Amino acid sequence: MSLPSDLKSQFPVLSQKVNGHEIVYLDSAASSQKPVAVIEAMNDYYRTINANVHRGAYAIAAQATEAMELARTRVAKFIGASSANEIVFTKNATESFNLIARSWGGNSLGPTDAVLISDMEHHANIVPWQILAAEKGFEIRWIPLTSDGHLDLSRLDELLDGVKMVSVTAMSNVLGTLNPIKELADRAHSAGALLAVDGSQFVPHLPTRVEELGADLLCFTGHKMCGPTGIGVLWGRSELLDAMPPFLGGGEMILDVRRDGFTPNELPHKFEAGTPPIAEIIGLGAAVDFLESLGMNNVRQHEIELTDYALRALDNRYGEDLTIHGPRNAAERGGVLSLQYQDVHPHDLSQVLDQRGICVRAGHHCAKPLMRELGLVATARASLYIYNNTADIDALVESLAPAGELFAR
Repeated sequence: MSLPSDLKSQFPVLSQKVNGHEIVYLDSAASSQKPVAVIEAMNDYYRTINANVHRGAYAIAAQATEAMELARTRVAKFIGASSANEIVFTKNATESFNLIARSWGGNSLGPTDAVLISDMEHHANIVPWQILAAEKGFEIRWIPLTSDGHLDLSRLDELLDGVKMVSVTAMSNVLGTLNPIKELADRAHSAGALLAVDGSQFVPHLPTRVEELGADLLCFTGHKMCGPTGIGVLWGRSELLDAMPPFLGGGEMILDVRRDGFTPNELPHKFEAGTPPIAEIIGLGAAVDFLESLGMNNVRQHEIELTDYALRALDNRYGEDLTIHGPRNAAERGGVLSLQYQDVHPHDLSQVLDQRGICVRAGHHCAKPLMRELGLVATARASLYIYNNTADIDALVESLAPAGELFAR
């Protein structure tokens, strides 16, 4: 089974024209477009059951609570969690990593410890550890990369010595590399360490089962998987989350408050202080339903085929004038293509493409350590998703040449 050929029609933004051209959206690694089903689910909440959750006994408050908690159950099922109580809603993956660092790390790390991350991490999985390391004095170590964009695990046993947390991305947002998460989990656990995974680029694109991954913690964000902005997820093993102290204080995250202290609420509410983003959670639940209706195996197969088509088409047309960073085998990567074309600056390239309705991202992609390892300041990144097709790739291929001619030296 393949994805429906008319899938674009379910995404209103994609019916627009930009500068007289049909829009070709190739920036889903930054944020995906939203289908009508998600937009309508959020609108329906505001139109029909807009009320706060967990606090009211009247009808629409109970309906709002039920709708929100049903979305939590859908998310848990989507990633293979053993319980909906293991799903903590945050505002994005960045907040999820800050929660891990501040709650688990603040309670578990000291000057003699180490955290292991990799050279391909997003800033969301770097800076929270750096902030905490400045306070606690622990060491941050880095897994280097091979020349073809994979993790270099040749010294992993040495790097793991004394490490309490390994925190890595499942898929690079720059290189597209799919990392061996199960192997990393097994080796981390053998060394007495936990494994936290950045699933922001993985969960929207591949079937995800946390038990098969072997992870202890998983972070991902709704807006990259057809859901709204402002909603992210932290999944963790229940016994680990139970042992972690609250991250934020206030309403909803307590069972009791006294003059001499407080008693935190049960999972997952212990980590969800204040009124949650109710409409966004409901929207995320609708996004999960939408993706499941397509079948995540179909989503992945579509991406492999389209990525392979793009790699071959770009290579055939431009050869050595174009560099595509990361693995060359589409089965080893996601649909993220970071490009260097001749000596055209990535920002200039993106502006020329925009004149033809083609949306790509230019910049460091919140991965400055990786950029320095590559000897770059930026790339132009074209990233693919379920609504893209070979016509979009053809438009990208045909539109690179004018940029080269315009900025030729």
